[in-house]
Amino acid sequence: MQLNDLRPAEGAKKNRKRVGRGNSSGNGTYAGRGLNGQLSRSGGGKGAGFEGGQQPLAMRLPKLPGFRNINRVEYAPVNVSRLDAIFADGDVVDGASLVEKGVIKNDYIPVKVLGDGEITKALTVRVDKVSASAKAKIEAAGGKVELPC
Repeated sequence: MQLNDLRPAEGAKKNRKRVGRGNSSGNGTYAGRGLNGQLSRSGGGKGAGFEGGQQPLAMRLPKLPGFRNINRVEYAPVNVSRLDAIFADGDVVDGASLVEKGVIKNDYIPVKVLGDGEITKALTVRVDKVSASAKAKIEAAGGKVELPC
């Protein structure tokens, strides 16, 4: 047996019904649609989601409140306690150094330093945003905040 000898089983493949191709085909004149009415017309019939005059499901369900702001900027949060644990005294904290230490994945993501925890090292912080409490803690430890980077 060769690949070119393979055939589908008998009766497995049927030709599609070709309607509207003359009366001798058995499906001429009205092409199996009947005489009159909405379903006999081209483009006729009810649309998807029509439920026989009942209120459609899409209209019965509650709509979500509010809206999604397409201009929202999502910051990668980093706490001062994390900076204290990872960086040495006198280091510069910026996007590239945070990626190098594995704190964030990419340096094109904007970073915001938050004030959770304590910091004891004097660091120079050059990131996109710093919260007021984080700025106070960094400056109290002898570091400085340079905004924007």
